[in-house]
Amino acid sequence: MKKILLFTGDFAEDYETMVPFQMLSLLGFEVHAVCPGKKAGERVITAIHDFEGHQTYSEKPGHYFTLNYDFDQVDPADYAGLVIAGGRAPEYIRLNERVLEITRHFFEADKPVAAICHGPQVLNAAGVLKGRKVTAYPAVGPDLAAAGAEYVEIPLDKALTDGNLVTAPAWPAHPDWIGQFAALLGVKITMD
Repeated sequence: MKKILLFTGDFAEDYETMVPFQMLSLLGFEVHAVCPGKKAGERVITAIHDFEGHQTYSEKPGHYFTLNYDFDQVDPADYAGLVIAGGRAPEYIRLNERVLEITRHFFEADKPVAAICHGPQVLNAAGVLKGRKVTAYPAVGPDLAAAGAEYVEIPLDKALTDGNLVTAPAWPAHPDWIGQFAALLGVKITMD
């Protein structure tokens, strides 16, 4: 069984943590959800971001999500791909040097990486975006462009693949984002 590493943390976006975890598990992957400074069995609190016609998203309390693997035990060589949940967590998990080292491993090994919403902030901090086409929540776009990425603004329900990297602006893109990531992982979904 192939393993996927999922970075999340306190106030990560609820759907952007739970849905990839569940969908990738459904596809047969063993998904290890981790957060710096936390162990398996500990929880993170998520936030629900909604689009209600304001100038930006609204934020509401989400659910508790139980981590299933110890961050300190992660060996990136064991994983076929990396998922980075969006929301508020990327703001602070990107300050953890081990998070950045792990992220760089996936790019150096050309393994599939999926980042959504504010998740590309981790990619930016890891220094892996120069020359890449990438999307994110629009407020993150200027930071990505300043890092040397080609920021591409796309509809909230779409995703963008550039080589081994799949990015999306927000959770409405889950079908497209997870579908493109699954394709990079070699998953073929057919209906009889």
